[in-house]
Amino acid sequence: MNEDLEKRITELENTLKDLIHSDRYTFPKTIQILDGRNIQVGRGTGTKIGTGADQKIGFFNKTPAVQQTAPSALAESGVDSDATARAAINVIRTALINLGIIA
Repeated sequence: MNEDLEKRITELENTLKDLIHSDRYTFPKTIQILDGRNIQVGRGTGTKIGTGADQKIGFFNKTPAVQQTAPSALAESGVDSDATARAAINVIRTALINLGIIA
């Protein structure tokens, strides 16, 4: 066997070993999913997208952003003013826009 072929086989073996024995895959390029394909996940423990609040995610070509801040919880007794409720709704609206969920 020539030296070049042996080198290529060794590189291929090392690449396969890295894929098989790793707990994750790192993609150095964009992942493109063809039209009509789905992403299926398990039904047991669940699946996370973004495992830290400082990781950035964007939808529909929006610039990725970190996890958005939630508004303060409104009182259950109805003592909050209309202005307080509107402010909370606007915080939620802004968060959805920042992530690209709504335009």
